[in-house]
Amino acid sequence: MIYVEIFIAFFIANLLGYGGGPATIPLIQHEVVTKYEWMTMEEFGDLLAIANALPGPIATKMGGFIGYEIGGVLGASAALMATVAPSAVAVIILFKFVNLFKNALQVKFMTRSVQPVIAILLAVLAYQFFLNSFEQSGIFQLLFLTAVSFLALEKWKVHPALVILGALCYGAVFLSGMVI
Repeated sequence: MIYVEIFIAFFIANLLGYGGGPATIPLIQHEVVTKYEWMTMEEFGDLLAIANALPGPIATKMGGFIGYEIGGVLGASAALMATVAPSAVAVIILFKFVNLFKNALQVKFMTRSVQPVIAILLAVLAYQFFLNSFEQSGIFQLLFLTAVSFLALEKWKVHPALVILGALCYGAVFLSGMVI
């Protein structure tokens, strides 16, 4: 039964995640953290940070890891199939209609109207991560990491993967088990 649950969780998230990886992240988070409670919000945040630092599509990386953690190799296979299946089926079915409707106003409107929804879903996810970080590490650590990350990204133009890696190392050294 767990393999069916894994498949359904990732299939629904990827079926409804119109717009790619950023659109699916809050949906995966809802399925994994809220609905099935396979991970805590903190674990999901750590996984998201690591998955963002690695190359490749984020939904497949997260699906493979979460599926493996929950159900081993079969769980990873179920999650990966569920992640890829909605897009594969849509491409196969809709490919014939692309040329017919690519200039339709309804299609353009639908594409543009989804963008604010994705932004709001990501903002809610960021807010949840903020609250969790505040509870876990305290205000000083949160403000320090936020300021250093902002300077590294905006002023010093450090690659985001290196900023994530630096924050992970900082957390491993200074925040493992203590709150300031």
